[in-house]
Amino acid sequence: MHAYSEKLIQLYRRYGDQDVAKSMKQYMRNQFEFLGLKTPLRREIFKTFLKEQGLPSTKQDLRVVVIDLWESPEREYQMVAMDILGKSKRIMDADDLSFIEYLIITKSWWDTVDFLASNMVGAILLNDPSFIDVYTEKWNNHDNMWLQRTALLFQLKYKEKTDDKRLFRYILDHVDSNEFFIQKAIGWALREYSKTEPDLVRAFIDRHELKPLSRREGLKWVNQQKQKDASL
Repeated sequence: MHAYSEKLIQLYRRYGDQDVAKSMKQYMRNQFEFLGLKTPLRREIFKTFLKEQGLPSTKQDLRVVVIDLWESPEREYQMVAMDILGKSKRIMDADDLSFIEYLIITKSWWDTVDFLASNMVGAILLNDPSFIDVYTEKWNNHDNMWLQRTALLFQLKYKEKTDDKRLFRYILDHVDSNEFFIQKAIGWALREYSKTEPDLVRAFIDRHELKPLSRREGLKWVNQQKQKDASL
């Protein structure tokens, strides 16, 4: 284990609370173990640690540290690994996509996958769009649901840079899915894009028979704006 991650792991263990851990585990449907560190405390501890230790100094060190934390059983360690990745975004590039793919399919749940999809994958592919087809086409057609969700969500923060043809095509590829997390991702992607292109999103939703959850989520922002306009 890298000395950096070992220090961080030992530090977090000092602040664990078993009562808090039980409620956190229940909230996450018993998918993971927890130390029992609420988010504000976890972030405050990391902030202090970061002032003393800084970030991992090389990309190789970064990967080793993230893997150490990812392989640790308690979910707080995956959370702090994402904090580290987020602060190291400037050194991440397309060479890291296979590494991020590994993180997406390992200990997968919405809390890690959504961050990795919209923050890490999204930022890398925005900087180097030549890799979009290489990865997102594969993920969209993969049998791993979390990779499918990543393909749907990687453009979440793209706004006017969104490739709407790709977004709509990926959505239609999964429009009949009974997976909650896919239906939710479709709705979320449409809702976010509706803030940039409301008429286009509404027209797309009107033309296609989406699952009720996807439709409801996709129209949420548009309908809220419509209600605001009506009240003026």
